[in-house]
Order: sequence, then structure tokens, then C-alpha cells
Amino acid sequence: MKLQIVHYPHPTLRHVSKPLKRVDADLRDLISQMFALMYEHEGVGLAANQVDLPYRLFVANPTGDPDNKEAEYAFINPVLKAGKGQVEGDEGCLSIPGVQAPVVRKEKITIEAYNLKGEQFVAELDGLFARIVQHETDHLDGKLFIDRLSPTQAADVRGELEEFEIDFQSKRDCGELPDDEAIAARLTELEKLRT
Repeated sequence: MKLQIVHYPHPTLRHVSKPLKRVDADLRDLISQMFALMYEHEGVGLAANQVDLPYRLFVANPTGDPDNKEAEYAFINPVLKAGKGQVEGDEGCLSIPGVQAPVVRKEKITIEAYNLKGEQFVAELDGLFARIVQHETDHLDGKLFIDRLSPTQAADVRGELEEFEIDFQSKRDCGELPDDEAIAARLTELEKLRT
């Protein structure tokens, strides 16, 4: 399966992801493709929803450097356990390229997840890595960073979002993208395979 990043307002971005039951060679291959796509688009994190998959999984590398393999992390079935403090910082998203806005997030977080070997781990994170993990976990819950903006901030990016909406509708009108029902049916089929 050749993965590609879907853009706002694609329905899969609003899909609440389902936990995965197993880590196998196919899943590791998907994760490898997700890392490659993330680097190709100069990102630091990428959630399964963003590549049109309904799985509770994301990848991250806070350095954004494809040569820094030690900074690569796969988070399978992640659960945010705790958070402290608040900090505002600019965020963007590979599914809404070119749009950035300030978002308030927890300063420090604790996350529990499974790695590529299927082993559970707990991590305490802060700074950029904590922001990435919160942003990507939101994706798995069907939330986008634009949902966290104040009314004024949301108004500032409204015009750019409308351009994405028009582009999406145009692709759908000329048959490049399936309708919502077909997308939902595909996600359900994929969930039956792995969740």
C-alpha cells in the first residue's frame, strides 16, 4: 500500500483511531513508510490518520533529521497519562501545509505506548517533543491544531482553510476523491484487519 498525506478537510482526519492488536512485519513496513513521508515533507511527527489509516499510531523525530535514527520514535496505542504547566508555541501540520498558529499545550507530559517490538514503555517529555506528542495524539482523537485556536486566531486562518476546502471539493467533484460513505467503509474494513 502506497501511503500519502491527506489534507484538510479529508474525513479521515476527523476519525477517532482504533487501538492496534499486534505489531507485525506489515505494521513495521507502514511505520517505515510513515517516517519516509514525514521526512519528505520536512515534518517532525505524522499520525496514521494523516496517511488515511484508522490506527492508533504515530511516528516522531523531534530533530526532523532522517539521519538521526536514534531520535526516531513510533508510538503505538499511545495514551497521555499526565501533564503539567502550560506553554504557547507555533504549530503547523503536514495535513494543512503552510498554515501556522500559536497553540497552548501542556509543558510536560507523561505518555504510555508500545514500541516497534510490541513492548510497552512510559516516557516523560517536555519542550518540542511534548508538543509533538500532544499534537499527534490529538490527530488520533480526530482533532486538529486549528480546533485549539481562539476565535480571533481561527478567524486569522479562515481564508487559508477555505482554500483547502475548495480544493478538496474540486477533487471530489472530478472523481479524484471518494465520498464520505466510501471513505468510512474503507476505514471500517481496515479496522477489521488490525484492531
